[in-house]
Amino acid sequence: MQQTKPQLSFWQIWNMCFGFLGIQFGFALQNSNVSRIFESLGADYSNLAVLWVAAPITGLVVQPIIGYLSDNTWNRLGRRRPYFLWGAIAASGALFIMPNSPTLWFAAGMLWIMDASINVSMEPFRAFVGDMLPPKQRASGYAMQTFFIGIGAVVASALPWMMTNWFDISNIAEPGSIADSVKFSFYAGGSIFLLAVLWTVVSTKEYSPEQLAAFDAAQAQIEQKKDTNMTTRTQKQYTRGGSVFSVVGLILLAVIYTNIDALDKNLYILAGGLIAFGLCQFVAAYMVRQQYTQNGFAQVMGDLFSMPQAMRQLAVVQFFSWFPLFAMWIYTNSAVTSHHFGSRDTSSIAYNEGADWVSILMATYNGVSIIAAIVIPVVVRKLNLQYAHLINLSLGGIGFISFWFIRDPAWLVLAMVGVGFAWASILSVPYAILANVLPSNKMGVYMGIFNFFIVIPQILAASILGFLVTKVFDNQPVFALVIGGCSMLIAGVMTLRVNVPK
Repeated sequence: MQQTKPQLSFWQIWNMCFGFLGIQFGFALQNSNVSRIFESLGADYSNLAVLWVAAPITGLVVQPIIGYLSDNTWNRLGRRRPYFLWGAIAASGALFIMPNSPTLWFAAGMLWIMDASINVSMEPFRAFVGDMLPPKQRASGYAMQTFFIGIGAVVASALPWMMTNWFDISNIAEPGSIADSVKFSFYAGGSIFLLAVLWTVVSTKEYSPEQLAAFDAAQAQIEQKKDTNMTTRTQKQYTRGGSVFSVVGLILLAVIYTNIDALDKNLYILAGGLIAFGLCQFVAAYMVRQQYTQNGFAQVMGDLFSMPQAMRQLAVVQFFSWFPLFAMWIYTNSAVTSHHFGSRDTSSIAYNEGADWVSILMATYNGVSIIAAIVIPVVVRKLNLQYAHLINLSLGGIGFISFWFIRDPAWLVLAMVGVGFAWASILSVPYAILANVLPSNKMGVYMGIFNFFIVIPQILAASILGFLVTKVFDNQPVFALVIGGCSMLIAGVMTLRVNVPK
């Protein structure tokens, strides 16, 4: 039996990554249009963050679970492919239902279902590259995923505009209703999602457990070197951590409750998150005491506290990188329609023209990411991974901050060029580093845990951005993007601390 993974051809890598095209259709439609759907159903910008919090919370819960399960699955479809398929079927159904939501809270519930389903389909794709490709080709695999992310996001983000301008489908609806251009965009996206994932499921065969075991044995010495930072967390450490997080969360909860008129109710999300993480550590402490650690929950908690050093350092970078992205997805629609088009009336022509222009802006940064995916490897060869990431994140930070200074909405396209380079870098550089520092038998669960540091800043953004916009920045949503730009500049500087393998 061959002891090293064979290199795959270009078209084999193409086929194994093609499903990401459909997944990105789902995410792009969600990111570009959910705020518009919420506002059309009666939400105002001060409530958008708490409604949007469904997306990161579902990712926080779903991704490590799916990563753990897919690490330990093998059936007729394989290891990762069952989750691609099941998630795609559920997500496609949610995409068809979402734009027909009759009420705001129904739409909020559908966002939970839709985001959870997309995460079920997406999470195993990251580990899939590690499973199928030898170390030399992993960067190519992630670059191909970024390519499909860009293509899918460009088309999906522009779909409402295309429906209106190419197919003469109305982009205006009565108050409390959702425009037909949005509905037909979601129908198209749901169909493409399922078909693209089916292509990967049918065209790509996974290695058997015996083959993977042989590959792992051949790489055992390398994997031992990767995993030198792994430690076992004790009951005392879990209990101490649980106490700290629970107490801080309860104090914050009391402060919010007693000052609810001065503070924003979205801060309850932050307090609840701290308390929940504290309780999780108490549960883990109990399991350690009872020696009941051979289960998914205990293993995920243990792996969370024993990440490789490079992953710990990247976690900080991810935190400050994803905070501005969530600010963009929540507030770009409100910022552009109010700051650049001068309207907050969802039934007005100006508002809907602004909302359509936001779709173009979303398509722009995703389109630029396709070009950036080609440019970034060249920059990496000339400099290194850290400096390439620093440059790209700096471009993104400047792009976000410029939203305040740019008055002509046409020039916002230039700002989104910088965001596009940052987006492409965020999707590729951290994973290029991680792929060669993670133990292969835990590739799925660690990719899921790494998602924590994508989700946590999003929960924080949902908790505090509404407060900052309403209480500090005089109800001007554009300042959420300015804050995000500052955060992205910090992420770029923190990249220089990451120990990148040679």
